[in-house]
Amino acid sequence: MDHRTEILDLRTALEVLRQTPGQLVETRVEVDPAAELSGVYRHVGAGGTVMRPTTVDGPAMLFHNVKGHPGCSVAIGVLASRARVASLFGCKKEELGHLVQACAAHPIQPVVITGPAPAQEVVHLASDPDFDLNRLIPAPTNTPLDAGPYITLGMCYATHPDTGRSDVTIHRMCIQSRDELSIFLQPGSRHIGAMAERATELGQPLPISVSIGVDPAIEVTACFEPPTTPLGFNELSIAGALRQRPVELVPCLTVKEHAIANAEYILEGEILPGSNHVVEDQNTRTGFAMPEFPGYNGPASHECWLLKVKAVTHRRNPIMQTCIGPSEEHVNMAGIPTEASILGMIDKALPGKVLNCYAHRSGGGKYMAVLQCRKTVHTDEGKQRQAALLAFSAFPELKHVILVDEDVDIFDTNDVLWAMNTRFQGDVDIITIPGVRCHPLDPSSNPACSPSIRDIGCSCKTIFDCTVPFDQKSRFHRASFLEVDPEKWLHG
Repeated sequence: MDHRTEILDLRTALEVLRQTPGQLVETRVEVDPAAELSGVYRHVGAGGTVMRPTTVDGPAMLFHNVKGHPGCSVAIGVLASRARVASLFGCKKEELGHLVQACAAHPIQPVVITGPAPAQEVVHLASDPDFDLNRLIPAPTNTPLDAGPYITLGMCYATHPDTGRSDVTIHRMCIQSRDELSIFLQPGSRHIGAMAERATELGQPLPISVSIGVDPAIEVTACFEPPTTPLGFNELSIAGALRQRPVELVPCLTVKEHAIANAEYILEGEILPGSNHVVEDQNTRTGFAMPEFPGYNGPASHECWLLKVKAVTHRRNPIMQTCIGPSEEHVNMAGIPTEASILGMIDKALPGKVLNCYAHRSGGGKYMAVLQCRKTVHTDEGKQRQAALLAFSAFPELKHVILVDEDVDIFDTNDVLWAMNTRFQGDVDIITIPGVRCHPLDPSSNPACSPSIRDIGCSCKTIFDCTVPFDQKSRFHRASFLEVDPEKWLHG
């Protein structure tokens, strides 16, 4: 069934999963948000780069009895299956990159509606004496070593002080006090970081909203990065194109900004100017932030910004949405926009030469891509390697690219490794590009690992060309079988 246009928000998405066998587990057994909730989901469906044992492509979960938070539920794993994302987007799982790329090319801008919106049914002001983020937000910790309770799926929405253009991104936010969050804005990498830096130069706070529990289309498309979505490109417009209607925004109550109208929660506040010195684990001193997408515990930052919360609004009986940092959920949120960006750039330069792209789960959706290439004439030889170079340009955090032919299923790791074992020779088919900026969370991207690495976050980007040379294609035909429909044997 095509659910592309019928999903309006998190609740309608959950209802679709509820009606799909094996896609949603609901429980009323009490769960502690402090590490226990994530510990449970690790075994149910986390997948990704989570340490084994874990379950890949398991169902989403909805916890209705969260310790210390009566009347609230917590959803986890909504996007932790590529097939589930495809169902929620109304396409096949192999088509996700192409669909999202087409939406990025034909955006539909968000619209502002008059309030109050569903996300503003209940209002808590920070000026109230009993206001406390720890009480209002059932934010989990992933592990006992986390710096504190984290908001992992908050859609941060802000506007550039100079241009007036707005943008949405996702950042990790840790509850630090009754009305304060630390927010990690990696220097020079995300749009809201640039906005906060400019607001500081002007000596003024940056108004911001954080919408939690939204349409999954927003969560995926918010993860686009430059160059596909440069500063000033509002990724909510891609979600609008996917749903074929504009995302609705509503004015905040206490700051001059907008928020997603049909979210479950909205946090309103300001990023304070010059506040980029917050110690992330100041309350726990564990030395760690939370598990990050490469599968390791991320170090606590001493350069987080301070987000001063002025209000929390939410629906009645709200649903908090969260994810485990290294889970398959991150793979899909980061990886599908990565695929779309790569496909978009390559198709402009080498139309028809790359059929599909998969941002592999082992790289958290960021570090590794598998490209399905097609060679039809002798002059196509070498274009597959050009495509890999374009992939590095389309997504700068990419570290490894594996090239395969059109007869290889890029979504089947065994098939990709088969190509590597039968079509690849290490002395001629490895292309290395050392000393290129990649991603600081890769622990091997560190001068301690090799003197060739000049700074943390630099890597040797590598191409593994597992394609058959064009002039040798006649030697590499896979064994073919008689095409039959097995149903009569299976059910006869």
